[in-house]
Amino acid sequence: MEDAEIWLTPDQTARYLKVRTRTLAIWRGLGRGPRFYKLSNTDAGHVRYRREDVEAWIMSNGQEATA
Repeated sequence: MEDAEIWLTPDQTARYLKVRTRTLAIWRGLGRGPRFYKLSNTDAGHVRYRREDVEAWIMSNGQEATA
């Protein structure tokens, strides 16, 4: 049995990434950060993040130590 998709609110995602919720909002406006989904066509739509997208974003933004 496959795990069900896990959807996170912006607050949950911010805690997971250890950033402020406002930072996520800024990233959304700039087209940065993890992929997000708006569950309504209105400006007040509910934003959600799939946990696997957040984890993929983390992995794709890792850096090697520089020396």
